[in-house]
Amino acid sequence: MATSKSSLEPLAIGIDIGGTGTKFGIVDRVGNVLFSGEISTKKHKQVETFITELHDAVSPLIESAGGVGRIKGIGVGAPNGNFYTGTIEYAPNLPWKGIVPLAKLVQDKFQLPVVLTNDANAAAIGEMMYGAAQGMKDFIMITLGTGVGSGIVANGHLIYGHDGFAGELGHTIIIPDGRYHEGTGKYGSLESYASATGVRLTTLEVLKQHDQPSTLRDVPEDELDSKKVYDAAMAGDEIAREIFDYTGKILGMALANFVMFSSPEAIILFGGLTKAGDLILKPTREHMEANVIQIFQNKVKILVSHLKESDAAILGASALAWELN
Repeated sequence: MATSKSSLEPLAIGIDIGGTGTKFGIVDRVGNVLFSGEISTKKHKQVETFITELHDAVSPLIESAGGVGRIKGIGVGAPNGNFYTGTIEYAPNLPWKGIVPLAKLVQDKFQLPVVLTNDANAAAIGEMMYGAAQGMKDFIMITLGTGVGSGIVANGHLIYGHDGFAGELGHTIIIPDGRYHEGTGKYGSLESYASATGVRLTTLEVLKQHDQPSTLRDVPEDELDSKKVYDAAMAGDEIAREIFDYTGKILGMALANFVMFSSPEAIILFGGLTKAGDLILKPTREHMEANVIQIFQNKVKILVSHLKESDAAILGASALAWELN
């Protein structure tokens, strides 16, 4: 698996905590995931039992990788993870409520240095170290999944803000008094339109508002998701194509605002919705360019992440560990 030279090089552990499962891996400096695994997050009502299972699962991988002496540190990406404090704060989709001192708990258990940030920031750092943003000092990472996450890099540094929570671009209001967002109680946010959840809601609205024929009408409402809308669009369904056009329009309008805010070299898109390719990328580019002022036109690339989706969360989290002293 490794040459005698590379076997002496340090490794990093990346841990990505999600609402359902937690992925982890041991990664080398060029982004090879040497060992990986996953445990359940949601079954642990107490964070302490979660940390114990995590330690039990990761420890054999550390031994297989050559022992704890090779590990530089642990990077953790988590919803509402605060880089400054090492705490997870009021994460709505995790089983542990309030403020959880996660970095300290992991550090005490593993006896290794630990750094924590939110999952979208971890993805941005991973993209900068291993992916499409290598060599860039100014870019914005947008994750298009169940929600819309983001990480903003300016002058080579991730923007954390004064409290550690900067970069919530998914919750910026793009349509005043628009669609209700159940998680936040706000109206008209980007996430409520340009996420996989948003595509589903748009589809339900369009099917009710129009009587145009569509194969999507044959899909039971509880089975309707963005993948089925994509399949219908690829098969030539006009309504499905209009839904992607509309989603791209909203996303493009939002990206225009973000471009005028930080003048990035590129915006990098990651996550399930990017699999729709030009169905969403073409209207996104068109509406971004149509809504920026002249000095920004045709300057900002829209790229799709180079990271393999199954490894991206682990890579992003592990990239944090290389910054540890």
